[in-house]
Amino acid sequence: QVQLVESGGGLVQDGGSLRLSCAASGRTFSTYGMGWFRQVPGKEREFVAGIRRGGASTYYADSVKGRFTISRDNVKNTVYLQMNSLKPEDTAVYYCARTMAFGVTPPGEYDSWGQGTQVTVSS
Repeated sequence: QVQLVESGGGLVQDGGSLRLSCAASGRTFSTYGMGWFRQVPGKEREFVAGIRRGGASTYYADSVKGRFTISRDNVKNTVYLQMNSLKPEDTAVYYCARTMAFGVTPPGEYDSWGQGTQVTVSS
């Protein structure tokens, strides 16, 4: 069972930037696609970005296109989410997860979720 640990969250002002990291245990990291999701209290978990296992292909939710960038380092077993031009509506707990598929957005297509990291954007 893989373990995923997110980090890099925090408080940032409107228009600011943050870089989230998700470190994975085990030797199979490069064989899985990875994704970032976010969730606010009372709402469903929302897909944010995904990346193919080799890192060559990525896909994003419309709400973050042009502002967020997902990347991965298969040597370091880590996936990143660079978030620029942050808005108050980006405030949420951000989670990473893995998938055997590509291009899928429903949370049910992902497993081995991390514990999440809080991102708060102040106006």
